[in-house]
Amino acid sequence: MRGIYTAVTDLRRKVFTEIARLAYEGGDYSRIEDLPYKIVPGEKAVYRNSIFLERAIVGERLRLAIGLPLRPVTEHAALSQGIVESAIAEKYYDPPLINVIKFACNACEEKKIVVTDACKGCLAHPCTYVCPKNAISIQNGKSVIDQEKCIKCGRCLDACPYSAIIKLERPCAKACGVDAIGSDELGRAKIDYDKCVSCGMCLVNCPFGAISDKGQIFQLIHAMKTGVKVIAAVAPAFVGQFGPNISAEKLKTAMKKLGFDDVVEVAVGADLCSIDEAKDFIEKVPKKQPFMGTSCCPAWSVMAKKFFPEYASCISMAFTPMVLTGRMIKKKYPNAKVTFIGPCAAKKLEASRKSVRSDIDFVLTFEEIMGMFEAKNIDLETLKDDSKFNEASTDGRNYAVSGGVSKAVVNCVKNIDSNIEVNVTCAEGLKECKKVMMMAKAGKLNGYLIEGMACPGGCVGGAGTLQSVKKSSQLVDKYAKEADKKYAYDSEYVDMIEELFD
Repeated sequence: MRGIYTAVTDLRRKVFTEIARLAYEGGDYSRIEDLPYKIVPGEKAVYRNSIFLERAIVGERLRLAIGLPLRPVTEHAALSQGIVESAIAEKYYDPPLINVIKFACNACEEKKIVVTDACKGCLAHPCTYVCPKNAISIQNGKSVIDQEKCIKCGRCLDACPYSAIIKLERPCAKACGVDAIGSDELGRAKIDYDKCVSCGMCLVNCPFGAISDKGQIFQLIHAMKTGVKVIAAVAPAFVGQFGPNISAEKLKTAMKKLGFDDVVEVAVGADLCSIDEAKDFIEKVPKKQPFMGTSCCPAWSVMAKKFFPEYASCISMAFTPMVLTGRMIKKKYPNAKVTFIGPCAAKKLEASRKSVRSDIDFVLTFEEIMGMFEAKNIDLETLKDDSKFNEASTDGRNYAVSGGVSKAVVNCVKNIDSNIEVNVTCAEGLKECKKVMMMAKAGKLNGYLIEGMACPGGCVGGAGTLQSVKKSSQLVDKYAKEADKKYAYDSEYVDMIEELFD
């Protein structure tokens, strides 16, 4: 539902805006208790059958946006419980990152084959012949499915000449590429955290807005208020996310109005990541390992290592662009705090790792930053341009789209040794990523560079994006071509790689 401003989008935006406003204003944070009444005013329900339910759901969203856990439904707890302890400049995510607000869940059926009113009751009724369990009969001239017998094989769907038979699936589970979503005892969505890789695809595909991730808006603003230097590291997928007329230069101006001291392009770190992965590939494939997977997408990387542990060493050990950019910033400003701003929920989990915490202090999505802009009443359209980003290459900026990472790495390999041929396969979406890993396991991708992206279209399809994948991809392509440098190895920071890996 990216790019469509729905009621769910509106509620999420209002929550982020109010949490940012709360943090900027300071004072007695117990006034969070009043925010559900501000966000859902009046006494008549708009979205559900009870305004009290609507406010209760908003309350849990407010807590998650602060990074607080969901309250237990079985006992009383104040909405503000734990908020004072969270009003600090340093706080990492307490697991789980992705949460189901149980009483917001519609308890959708996991999977069901149904006959619609489009059934014509045709003479041939091929659906009855192809069903292996004799679950379909003709009643009153229409096809009827016995759900007790149906095994959801879908043969009747393919056989129906009118496409009158459809498969209903729980949207969040359908979007989950690692089959981490099942049902609890009441039929509501339940996440298996042993499988979940925090990609956030369930979050953006739940039409009831029952799934949400935790945020750090509150802590980031408190860090700014302490006077410490806070630098924003913006992922290359930012292009067009804040409006069609919002250039990189306007975005830099807007970010500084929020309280950031400077804004840096993460594509600079992507250039260094490409160079390092190219060296990694040349050194290890096929001498030491059969193939190599890229490292930049944390959800893909975690999935590959979790579900195919025997091939964990085949995923590149190169630091991600986020981490490399964070390290570069902290080399220049040792006491600064770094905020990664991007499209990705999984980056929040990556930043909470002990090995990364010293490099990245906060992770916010484009959607969360938009809430901050609204809290500060910043009209991006009217802002003056700041200086342009000009340090990253076309290759680095193209990390935001599927195929961009592998292309950048191949270009670097060719720069090192033009005689090396690199076979490449790219997968987008965790279902496709799993299929690729199965092929690699079967020995069909020996010698390959595998690019994995958890989200459709690459980073531009991340859970924290604000516009359609197609439109984002087009804008990133245009922006990448405008770079002063074409290849990652043209980066002026090449000599820093060894220093950054210390």
